[in-house]
Amino acid sequence: MRKVVILATGGTIAGVGRKGRSLGYTSGALSADELIAAVPEIASVAPVETVQVCNLNSDDISATIWLDLAKRINALSRDDGVAGFVVTHGTDTLEETAYFLNLTVKTRKPVVLTGSMRPSTSISPDGPMNLYESVCVAAAKNACNRGVMAVFSDRIYSARSVTKTNTYHVMAISAGQSGAIGVVRDGDVYLSDWPDRAHTCDTEFDIEPLSALPKVGICYFAVDSDPDVIRYMAERCEGIVIAGAGAGEFSRAYLEVIDSLSVPVVISSRVNDSLITQDTLMSKLAIASDSLSPQKAAVLLRLGLTVTRDIEKLRGMFLKY
Repeated sequence: MRKVVILATGGTIAGVGRKGRSLGYTSGALSADELIAAVPEIASVAPVETVQVCNLNSDDISATIWLDLAKRINALSRDDGVAGFVVTHGTDTLEETAYFLNLTVKTRKPVVLTGSMRPSTSISPDGPMNLYESVCVAAAKNACNRGVMAVFSDRIYSARSVTKTNTYHVMAISAGQSGAIGVVRDGDVYLSDWPDRAHTCDTEFDIEPLSALPKVGICYFAVDSDPDVIRYMAERCEGIVIAGAGAGEFSRAYLEVIDSLSVPVVISSRVNDSLITQDTLMSKLAIASDSLSPQKAAVLLRLGLTVTRDIEKLRGMFLKY
């Protein structure tokens, strides 16, 4: 059997706290090898190799770690003895890491992200099952060429649509109106959908020469939001994403500032399951995020700015990816 490489970054799945409690734990307390030791059933699926990329709460994940992670996967994927990859990750920013990898890894082998909502020391931790099922997907031949995926609570999600929808529930990871693309049952992998957007080997993003990403700020609109915040971001960032109300809307004061900026501005929405189209934008100078959340729109804009500053080309990327 070909092996599965497990790249650990920390998070709740590696968390340790008071026995039997799900709160007050320390994220990233267990190593990758300790995670594997807790799930001996993995040995029946595939041999594994572990890589400890970092051991952090996912709120401390950075672009530097993203680049390191993607480059490691790209290098390891050239080994014919590797069937696929699992990345263990905290749930808070897992969706952003998943989307970044979906746009930057250059392999058609399965890359699967997973984590847990409960630490390893809780009464009923969800991490062991999530890890086991993720290895099953990473080792499955029918999981190839589907882009980066996430596995939680028996369900498989695409990296573009996966999101965290709850702060405590064991099924907090979902995909909104897009839904799951497959399920795992007793180790068997059932996949039904293919991603309809370009990913992995079919993207134009080359991260190998990069040591950093352009800085992009996210500005959240609410009643009486101060447009000076946008000016502040524009002075310090190479691009801005607006989390607008409704269908990406905001005040006239916001509009005046946005239309005066020289940096690219992407309009998304603070509403879950949104769709922002170019012809409905208040600012005709801005870029529509399509169905990307503000945080994922920021990921794509950061990568897009490594390729071009041309607004029309950036608009095309938000339709393509």
